[in-house]
Amino acid sequence: MTDVKDRNGAEQKAAVLIEALPWLERFHGRTVVLKYGGNAMTNDALRRSFAQDVVFLRYAGLRPVVVHGGGPQISAQLDRLGMPSTFRAGLRVTTPETMDVVRMVLTGQVNREIVGLINEHGPFAVGISGEDANLLTARRVQAEVGGELIDIGEVGEVTEVDPGAVSALLADGRIPVISSVARGSGGGVLNVNADTAAAAIAVALRSAKLVLLTDVAGLYPRWEGTDAMSALHARPVSRLTVAELAALMPGLSDGMIPKMAACMTAVRGGVPRAHVLDGRLPHAILLEIFTDSGIGTMVIPDTPPGEGADHVSH
Repeated sequence: MTDVKDRNGAEQKAAVLIEALPWLERFHGRTVVLKYGGNAMTNDALRRSFAQDVVFLRYAGLRPVVVHGGGPQISAQLDRLGMPSTFRAGLRVTTPETMDVVRMVLTGQVNREIVGLINEHGPFAVGISGEDANLLTARRVQAEVGGELIDIGEVGEVTEVDPGAVSALLADGRIPVISSVARGSGGGVLNVNADTAAAAIAVALRSAKLVLLTDVAGLYPRWEGTDAMSALHARPVSRLTVAELAALMPGLSDGMIPKMAACMTAVRGGVPRAHVLDGRLPHAILLEIFTDSGIGTMVIPDTPPGEGADHVSH
């Protein structure tokens, strides 16, 4: 006779699979761009769960594209070399010497590690750089701090995306893994923020979703005063429109600005949904894509197409 506990456990597993069915149908064959960064890149268990999630998406019929940074690894390597790590407006100040380290760490170390983890499950991942086949072209930018523009070196913003190489890999059933460096429009190589690079690639690929993994549970609402209890019980905003997010942007922290700006760029560029998820939560990607409630913060267009046909939250 089947044990009641075992039967209940089996029923719960079946319920989870059934809950995923409409989302499997909806996203089958669609491209999903995943920006991978933060603590999920440095914790071994989270690194492996991320790789499992990406392979699950591939087997489930989606077309995942991974775009990664490598801030902690770059900072660690700079520290080992006795070189300073300086940030302005959430962007790394990148001297020519620092750029050599950024390029080496992102393309030569981090990219290979991600490819290796994914390929433990099959011959899927192919590592490329934003430089390859002119995938990303960028122009140098300055950071605005206190109303003044400050030179931050070899740092760029994406001005052009040529997704041909990525599209070819997707058509071949591969998982592109892209490091966030770009060809400079004036020559050389530029360091580009991985969040903004992921947004530009998502727009160029007409992705169904942009998902940014970070070290917070989402975008938190502002609260007045210094009430520690209010801060403790604050919950991230589940859903907001581009216009609502634009109104909040001036009050965001330096670290959150590039992430939320990337969400705005993606949605304004035609990506139906952009999400900020807590990468410290194992299998956060699967929870977002294949469950009814979803997690994290979702940014949607001001007038979403097909509003009545979409899920109320995620």
